[in-house]
Amino acid sequence: MHVIPRFRLGTALALALAGTSAHAAPVPIEDLARLPALQSVSMSPDGKHLVALIPSPANPEETALASWDTDSLSGGPKVVTPSGDRMKFIAAAALKSDRILAVGRQEWTGQLGGCGEGSVSGATKTFVVKTYLTDTTQKDFGEAFADNTRKLGVSEQTQRCLELGGTASLVNMLPLDPDRVIIRQLSEISLTANYYLYNLKTKETELLFRGGTRAQPALFDARTGKVLAKAQIEPVSGDYEQQVLILDPSSGQFVLQKPLLSKLSNRHTVELAGVDDATGKYYILTDLFSDKVQVHLYDAKLQKFDPEPVLANPNFSIASLVFSTQPKTFNQVVGFTIDGPSAQTVYVDPTLKSIQDTLKQAAGGRQVEIARYNDDFSRILYRAVGPDAPTSYFLLLDRKNVVSLGSERPWIAKGATGEERWVTYKARDGREIPAILDLPQGWKDGDPAPPAIVNPHGGPWARDYVQWDASGWIALLTSRGYAVLRPQYRGSSGLGRELWIAGDREWGQKMSDDNDDGAAWLVSQGFAAKDRIAIFGYSYGGFAAAAATVRPNSPYQCAIAGAPVTDLARLGTSWSDNRLQRILQGQTVKGMDPMRNTASANIPVMLFVGDRDVRTPSFHAQGFYDAVKGKVPAKFHLIADQQHSMPWYPRQQRETLGLIESFLKNDCGPGGL
Repeated sequence: MHVIPRFRLGTALALALAGTSAHAAPVPIEDLARLPALQSVSMSPDGKHLVALIPSPANPEETALASWDTDSLSGGPKVVTPSGDRMKFIAAAALKSDRILAVGRQEWTGQLGGCGEGSVSGATKTFVVKTYLTDTTQKDFGEAFADNTRKLGVSEQTQRCLELGGTASLVNMLPLDPDRVIIRQLSEISLTANYYLYNLKTKETELLFRGGTRAQPALFDARTGKVLAKAQIEPVSGDYEQQVLILDPSSGQFVLQKPLLSKLSNRHTVELAGVDDATGKYYILTDLFSDKVQVHLYDAKLQKFDPEPVLANPNFSIASLVFSTQPKTFNQVVGFTIDGPSAQTVYVDPTLKSIQDTLKQAAGGRQVEIARYNDDFSRILYRAVGPDAPTSYFLLLDRKNVVSLGSERPWIAKGATGEERWVTYKARDGREIPAILDLPQGWKDGDPAPPAIVNPHGGPWARDYVQWDASGWIALLTSRGYAVLRPQYRGSSGLGRELWIAGDREWGQKMSDDNDDGAAWLVSQGFAAKDRIAIFGYSYGGFAAAAATVRPNSPYQCAIAGAPVTDLARLGTSWSDNRLQRILQGQTVKGMDPMRNTASANIPVMLFVGDRDVRTPSFHAQGFYDAVKGKVPAKFHLIADQQHSMPWYPRQQRETLGLIESFLKNDCGPGGL
């Protein structure tokens, strides 16, 4: 963590964000692959401590857990704990009561026996993820919220499942309680989740909710932790119905709310966000009345929504409400987040709005995100974010002095990548497809059309945001002269229910049409040179790249498929660790199966996957490679010890980024791309 001297607000932020304009040289792979200088930054609720992950002083290829006192930042971290020989830190958070939550991960190989994702029989290479609690001294680390009492009658397979999947997690911080939080703990006997008040100092627990196989709390009282509502899933006529029951304070019973019923197959959002103290009505985030999620007030006694939404945006969903954590204004709505091209929080509280507006003015066009503040606003942790440079962290002291904590990647200058735009284009059936267009570094409208990459996201129930791309893929490509289009194809979530559902049973069909139509749009707008376009995707995006390899009339000169699904017949419902999602999403995974169409392969393809990937196991990429290598130029790479999701080891980032760069340059059709 680099700390600059204290300056007045405008001067400090301008200096910290100024940087030097990047020249046209590509961003080196090493700059994208090495560990961030600073990540997972958080502040304790009282504003006294900062916690983050930094490269280990002993080995810059590994992480270390670091903590600072906010009153003495110039002296550097107070305590630094390197990752262990096996367990490596991947995330951390500062809690109250001088406690720190740390998440670690280590490689593991063995028989899963049906636990989570991976092979049912035989040995599987995967990772174990554990959560630990320590205090600011970092002397002792214990598994967080674990029930250490010995249970009789627990099978060896169950013990293995619990060891791999963990038994407890943090659910709610309860801002007004000095020591207690709400945790979720998995019962080793019933394998159902119970919810407890947990004292961070004494480790004492108090049962709040005894879960069942289908029921879980939907809303807690933010003051006391009491369960105010629960959600449960019930099978109904071959479908599942999500039911919401709200506590009746007069009877003490949970009452079914019929207006909040929804079938899982309809995929409506019905989320209880909080309670309006003035009226007793509930804030509901829902798309029951619109394509985009809106905020409505709901009267549980009358079982009736107010006539008009409290918050709505014509173009994007409301992602969340922001409630005050300060004692004087506790539980009042102080802001909301719009799920737009970038997630943007709008404050309605005058003090927070004034602070955010002042920070924005000095942020050089970058978006300001307030991460945490203490009760008197004397300590405010915030981030400056944008697509043109990695995230930078700052601490605002006494509402006038700024301390720059540093950038995630200070060695990458602002402007090293190209301009990023939110765009829309029409698919062949007339549907409007949102997309993110990343232009080559230094490219301007009117310049010769560059080579381009169509880069569909994973999921597919996901979406992209206008922001710095932490994977390094966009920076790698745009700094090397490629334009990149990231289509939010039909089937993408978070951009309206209609677009989301339109992808059902259209894998490799209309979903892939949207990618191809994006390539045609690039050419028509002068953003891409015809016959100089490739497709590159990861996970579901890897499926899209494999599908493009065998689809007729391809607009691409080559395809790169990272961790792809290629065999829909073998995908089934074996992916995801959420049973209901497996069932629900599994019903939508229909369409053109690349493995059944390998005889039609017509463009060069490179496939890569990690040997510890249990989400899309290597047989998908390997099998597709084996089937097409005699028909088109093809390459396959198995990445040692790599799992499906990031963070990856720096050596894995170096390898995969290098493979992408080399294949596009040397193997993407005659003469490369």
